[in-house]
Amino acid sequence: MASAHRSFRTPRAAITGLGAAHHGTEHFWRQRLTAIANLLLTVPFLWVLALAYGADFQNAAAVISHPLSAIVLLLMVISASIHMRLGMAVVIEDYVPEKGRRAALVIANTFFCALIGLVGVFAVLKLSLGRFV
Repeated sequence: MASAHRSFRTPRAAITGLGAAHHGTEHFWRQRLTAIANLLLTVPFLWVLALAYGADFQNAAAVISHPLSAIVLLLMVISASIHMRLGMAVVIEDYVPEKGRRAALVIANTFFCALIGLVGVFAVLKLSLGRFV
């Protein structure tokens, strides 16, 4: 007896779980994991910012140079940068129909988010290790 549900997917596609974008669920899970990381880091991140808020440079640098504060800031910068890249890639892939333009925008998005992440990491390291660098 024939199956009521007929799939137009190849057997290989059914096994690997790849959809039209050929990425499977990897992108989905990365975006969700970075969202959870951002959510968990938000309170400690805001706490560090609150401690440094209104302080002069020396006192703000002292707050940031505490290892726990620097780690929280670094994790937030890295997680937010990755999450931003993933989110913008979805928007670009969904709303830019031309393949060439879409590819160029995805590449530009990747470089922009990497630049933002590197600048953030450098700033935190410079402030937290400033007396040693």
